[in-house]
Amino acid sequence: MAGDPVHLGPSVLTFLTERHLATLTTLRADGSPHVTPVGVTYDPTTGVARVITSGTSAKVRHVRDGKDRVAVCQVDGRRWLTLEGTAVVRDDAAAVADAVARYAQRYRQPRENAARVVIEISVDRILGNA
Repeated sequence: MAGDPVHLGPSVLTFLTERHLATLTTLRADGSPHVTPVGVTYDPTTGVARVITSGTSAKVRHVRDGKDRVAVCQVDGRRWLTLEGTAVVRDDAAAVADAVARYAQRYRQPRENAARVVIEISVDRILGNA
């Protein structure tokens, strides 16, 4: 399946709201992949995926260093989805609070983190079998 990030079927939308961890792949300066487990939320009305993390993390550093093409992959048995897109790091209080609320709705309330930022991914491609 390859799809439009905004016009998704009900089974895909359900899969993106169930409690599953994912992996976020960013690129290091040398072009090699850096893959880390993350919680991710997806807004189908805007086509934006969000990952909350510490502002000191390698994934944030990669995006801030201009390696902004990323992929988030979620797998559950034979069901899987990869969201590809361009990422930006947001550290303003409103964007972080919004991302935390979305994360808490899908997963649980995250622990406090004074250095928290949100990686926002403008999804332009979805691949998978969900």
